Amino acid sequence: MPTLLERQRTFPAWVPLLIAALLVAADQALKAWALAHLTEGAAPIPLIPGVLDWVLTFNTGAAWSLFSGSAVPLAVGRLLVGLGILVYVVVRPQSRFLTVVLSMIAAGAIGNTIDGLRFGRVTDMFHAPPLSLITQALRAGNFPIFNLADSCVVVGTLLLLIASLRGERGAKSRTS
Repeated sequence: MPTLLERQRTFPAWVPLLIAALLVAADQALKAWALAHLTEGAAPIPLIPGVLDWVLTFNTGAAWSLFSGSAVPLAVGRLLVGLGILVYVVVRPQSRFLTVVLSMIAAGAIGNTIDGLRFGRVTDMFHAPPLSLITQALRAGNFPIFNLADSCVVVGTLLLLIASLRGERGAKSRTS
């Protein structure tokens, strides 16, 4: 039996493009809403009390402000990664799961590319106090404020990692 990463394509080739386009549109709409309704430096506004707040901020770098001031070079890199992943998913047969996961990662990269090229910075608006408690306990400061594009990249990458570990474990048990 093939693993999640070995299954043949079950979606038409246009589906990853649609998934990515919808996620990029949602990311850009949310960023536009945040710019219109939130104020940078204002107190957090609870979205899910104790779990998730609205906080408007901007980042000219990557996570944890790495490479600050490098919005355009980072945007070009993100664009190449996002488009490269989409080309791969369209050209190479993939399982439904892998198609969705890779499309999420590509959408996240492209969503933040748009901000980097348009504004020279990425708009962020989600603050997760429970995640900050974890990063503070690890002496890594507050968890960064993030956006939907960031969430697509992180969740997609975690799902890809889990799937690959499960695939490796299944392959080892079949060969034993």
